[in-house]
Amino acid sequence: MARGDLTDEQWALIEPHLPIAAVGPIPDLRKHFNAVMWRFRTGSPWRDLPSEFGPWQSAYDRFRIWVGQGAFQQLMEAVIAEAAARGETDMGLVSVDSATSWAHHHAAGMILDAEQLAALEAAVESEKGAPRRNKSRERDSPTPTTALNGTRPADGTAPA
Repeated sequence: MARGDLTDEQWALIEPHLPIAAVGPIPDLRKHFNAVMWRFRTGSPWRDLPSEFGPWQSAYDRFRIWVGQGAFQQLMEAVIAEAAARGETDMGLVSVDSATSWAHHHAAGMILDAEQLAALEAAVESEKGAPRRNKSRERDSPTPTTALNGTRPADGTAPA
């Protein structure tokens, strides 16, 4: 067994949840599962799979079958249920995928005292009614010919 491969106890928990084809030879599911874990642990391309896992195409094809049949979702639910049955769950370890929850790193754990919070809220309120600089008005500035001949634009401002 290589470093990172499943132990016999782990494999006993996982194996019943992995589907196999109804026909054809029975593949070495444990070797394929270890190959999938190696691939995602290292971040390597499928083609760089070590030869001890067999042909990379076989491991990739088995992975695609498992994904298509929802095996990983079922496996995760089964492992969580087994841990809950053993009383070994810790919901403090639940995480959220960063692709769905974005926040600035300063948002984590920012603590404000009441005075700072009041000052920030007052600043936000004062900005609500403040006139904004309109970028479209800058584009509508006097034409080059108007600026060259010294005439004033209709709004009374000096030529640029």
